[in-house]
Amino acid sequence: MTASIYLAKGRDKSLRRKHPWIFSRGIEKVEGSPESGETVDVFAQNGQWLAKAAYSPTSQIRARVWSFDKKNIDKAFFVERIQQAQLLREDCIERDGLTGYRLIAAESDGLPGITIDRYQNYLVCQLLSAGAEYQKQILVEALNEVFPDSNIYERSDVAVRKKEGLKETVGVLYGEEPPESVVIEENGVKISVDIKNGHKTGFYLDQRDSREQSTKYLKDKEVLNCFSYTGGFGLYALKGGAKRVINADVSQPALDTAKHNAELNEFDISKKRAVFLNADVFKLLREYRDQGTKFDVVIMDPPKFVSSKNNLTSGANGYKDINMLAMQILKPGGTLLTYSCSGLMSADLFQKVIADAAVDSGRQVKFVERFEQAADHPVDSAYPEGFYLKGFACRVF
Repeated sequence: MTASIYLAKGRDKSLRRKHPWIFSRGIEKVEGSPESGETVDVFAQNGQWLAKAAYSPTSQIRARVWSFDKKNIDKAFFVERIQQAQLLREDCIERDGLTGYRLIAAESDGLPGITIDRYQNYLVCQLLSAGAEYQKQILVEALNEVFPDSNIYERSDVAVRKKEGLKETVGVLYGEEPPESVVIEENGVKISVDIKNGHKTGFYLDQRDSREQSTKYLKDKEVLNCFSYTGGFGLYALKGGAKRVINADVSQPALDTAKHNAELNEFDISKKRAVFLNADVFKLLREYRDQGTKFDVVIMDPPKFVSSKNNLTSGANGYKDINMLAMQILKPGGTLLTYSCSGLMSADLFQKVIADAAVDSGRQVKFVERFEQAADHPVDSAYPEGFYLKGFACRVF
């Protein structure tokens, strides 16, 4: 018999609006002894059936909804969700010429805790919830049915799994182990991806639209690309006709890949047109400021500074400081392309942070364009938390 959870009085409002999370404080009682990740029926206090969800006994998010209908959570369920997700992305796959894209965006695609990125014929999974882990084998079978020629690899080496009582894990789930690099293409740009060792599942697919939109600001410009990783924005800068691009990152292997990517696209990187600089960005910006070095464009795409509500203030200060430094090394009328991937920082707050940075830098800033995560990272109307990536193009005077 399926175990059940009953919500406390008044705690069913968000669920009735189709939000997929049920917090521990919202549960009045649990009937049965569900295992970690097991599917449970969810009832309102009055006994009305509401949803089927995956139970997670150690997480503050005690259950994540699979379905608001009385469907069996089986292989057919996952096949249907995967097919729907692929269909949703067909337009942008064709439009942008994609051989790498996000196939499953967790809750936004009705599969909470499951992220799947596709790189050519490799499907790379991050399973971040107890329910995702519990359904792993069925998920693999469903993926194999929808994409029979693909290999499936797991990159669940993410610390957030600890909150779900899970260990980090990586490895082959089906088919062949990934090679050292898989070359994908987006908007005519070739990019080498290290599936086994790269950040996230290997690459930052979510910035694809921002990379393409950045090119309008880069022709004949001196560009500093901060936190460049494997050179995504730098490649588009070269594609967009930048005069010179300095890619700065603390990881030499990432910079080596960035240089390889530039060569892969047959971009002219002779005569110092492209520089791959191993440096701590925070120190580098201060050095440029103190030396009086100026750029036409600074691209600021740092890692996540805000990981929880507890460090929102310190993270906001980090964003302010680094954008202040960027403004100080821009020529009058220069462009700052700045981004935040911290989901807990709203776009309005990020804009305020940039405004505060302008005050501290003694510069005047005009916001001229907004950026968001790419189209293969959709946001479900019932799950606003799915929106996390935001950015601005700023003219700095």
